[in-house]
Amino acid sequence: MKWSEVREIYPNQFVKLKVLSSYIESGQEFIEDIAVIEPVSDELATKELLQSKGDELVYHTANENIVLEVRQDVGLRRLDYHENQT
Repeated sequence: MKWSEVREIYPNQFVKLKVLSSYIESGQEFIEDIAVIEPVSDELATKELLQSKGDELVYHTANENIVLEVRQDVGLRRLDYHENQT
C-alpha cells in the first residue's frame, strides 16, 4: 500500500506500519510500500513506537511522505580506570 492511500483512509492520526520496501539515499530512508498494522491513539503512539521491532514503525498521517534519518550506531569505549593510573 502507498502512503498516500493510508493518509486518505486514516486522516490526521498515528498508524503502526510494517515497511515492505524502501531505499536509502543521502543518509535518509525513503519508505515506498507499507502494510498498515493498526491505527494508534495519540496517547499510545510513543508506547507503540518503543515496542516496535525491526521493520515496524509508528507514523502520523499529517506527514506527506515517510522519510527517516539513517543513523549509524556509535559504540562507546569504556576506559578502564586502572589503565590510566601512573
